[in-house]
Amino acid sequence: SWSGAFRRNWQLYSLAILPLLFFAVFRYAPMIGNVIAFRKFEPGGSVLGEEWVGLRYVNLFLNDPTFWNVFTNTAILGGLTLLFCFPLPIVLALLLNEVRNRGLKRFLQSVSYLPHFLSIVVVAGIVMQTLAIDGPVNQLVRAFGDDPVAFMQKPEWFRTIYISSEIWQTVGWGTILYLAALTTIDEQLYEAARIDGAGRWRQIWHVTLPGIRPTAVTLLILNIGTFMAVGFEKVLLLYNPLTYPTADVISTYLYRMGVESSNFSYAAAIGLFEAIIGLTLILSANLISRRAVGTSLW
Repeated sequence: SWSGAFRRNWQLYSLAILPLLFFAVFRYAPMIGNVIAFRKFEPGGSVLGEEWVGLRYVNLFLNDPTFWNVFTNTAILGGLTLLFCFPLPIVLALLLNEVRNRGLKRFLQSVSYLPHFLSIVVVAGIVMQTLAIDGPVNQLVRAFGDDPVAFMQKPEWFRTIYISSEIWQTVGWGTILYLAALTTIDEQLYEAARIDGAGRWRQIWHVTLPGIRPTAVTLLILNIGTFMAVGFEKVLLLYNPLTYPTADVISTYLYRMGVESSNFSYAAAIGLFEAIIGLTLILSANLISRRAVGTSLW
């Protein structure tokens, strides 16, 4: 029984106390604060708001053109991040798996992992210095006889800059789970494929990709669940008022409305709306995955 297992292994179960406390205090307890999305909150007053206002703040942001522009930017950036940053780790893992020189493989892995360990602030600083008017990129532009471009002040460049930096920072680290999944594939399957006359591409298509499909589907579901939660820190560090038309996302809009403008109830309503969309996406992706490919989170 569970009680007997707990008595035998209580030392191991005790290790879960701190993680459970963390989630209880920092993940579940703050959910109570969502009530201010339906109540008028005033700084210095009641933590749960002063009076009930119903869907007033929901109607405000639903009828706010600025919010829908921010929502569109979030959807586009989230979609581009999913489009590029999800499949590229799979491709890189497959390429690394084909490297037979162990020393070269370790070197390539180390180089690809390194950007992950840089803080967001450092990454943003590197991006801004690289794309500055007198930075390396504009020096190359001048070398080819063109005028320098103010990349960080051009709204049309922001999405390219953000996605490129995201790829550089996350793709290498994302290969770890796929490389681990590749080690679990039975070598006899490759041997059987070679006997049947399959080349390297056929082996990858018929053996390798099906072998890592459960891992890929699980990560895809998790990524879809965070589709709307585009990286707040990087966007906040890279954007400026000139790039708001394409750079402003829900998380940064919430920061300005809630923290800078002290409109906490309005920000809470938008945050709750974003959370509902994320929950809907992850439930839908899990259901479709379970019915289509037989793999799901639950």
